[in-house]
Amino acid sequence: MSEPTGPGPTVRRRQLGLELRRLREARGITRDEAAEYVGVQPPTLSRIELGRQGIRVANIRLLLMLYRVESPEADALLRLAGEARQRGWWASYGDTMPDWFRSFVGLEADAAEIWTYQSELVPGLLQTTDYVRAVMRAAHPSISEAELERQVELRRARQNRLRNSNPPSYRVLMNEAVLHRMVGGPAVMAAQLAHLEEMAALPHVSLRVISFAVGAHASMVGAFVMLTFPDEPRSNCVYVDNDRGALYLERPADLDHYTAAFERSAAVALDERASRTLLAATLRAQARAR
Repeated sequence: MSEPTGPGPTVRRRQLGLELRRLREARGITRDEAAEYVGVQPPTLSRIELGRQGIRVANIRLLLMLYRVESPEADALLRLAGEARQRGWWASYGDTMPDWFRSFVGLEADAAEIWTYQSELVPGLLQTTDYVRAVMRAAHPSISEAELERQVELRRARQNRLRNSNPPSYRVLMNEAVLHRMVGGPAVMAAQLAHLEEMAALPHVSLRVISFAVGAHASMVGAFVMLTFPDEPRSNCVYVDNDRGALYLERPADLDHYTAAFERSAAVALDERASRTLLAATLRAQARAR
């Protein structure tokens, strides 16, 4: 799989939607009016403007006419629309993930910065193959071996970004409990802890543990991921999921809330060196117990 050379289709679709919304609002046209003009329902146009749904080129041309957009701006938007319609690498894994997660994978693939807090398990981008298998079998006891291997392949493909020549900045806060939960058994967990040590040494990865001694902290109510896209000054999206669905939070108030929670939790977490020391000590302690 070749490395991307620029923003992928998910971010392009988002950029297109934001620009279409800006143009509509600049002309004082309501979403209902614009939707009626192109023959779609207002919720459909809302999803287009949020970058969650593609748009036909014919409908883009109609909107550009309505918003009185001419060349060269119109040409640039039509090129952007073409780029937004391209298939991302993750499209070939469409049979292994629901729509709500497919959207996240596309956004994750284009993010320049990824922040995550995890309370129960190792973040997906840092999981070993056997750890992935153990988590998937626990969550889906009836999963077939073929389905399981497809999930493992997808996880590996997502993890490639951390190893390529243009990786994202990856900030991880992790509850200490994650290090002690014996996922997959002692051997699997030992390999997972060793892998965390290796990944934490990468210059673009910051892995910090929130120790039990901290007690209550700002992020303990639940895991989340924050994504920042290239050339953006702040986080663009907060992703919160469970096994049946996900929320994509993009309002400024939500972004401010999760940014503050992450930073307050980071302020009480062990620093990177102390976190690596704790990883090594936990690995030794588990080895002695076997």
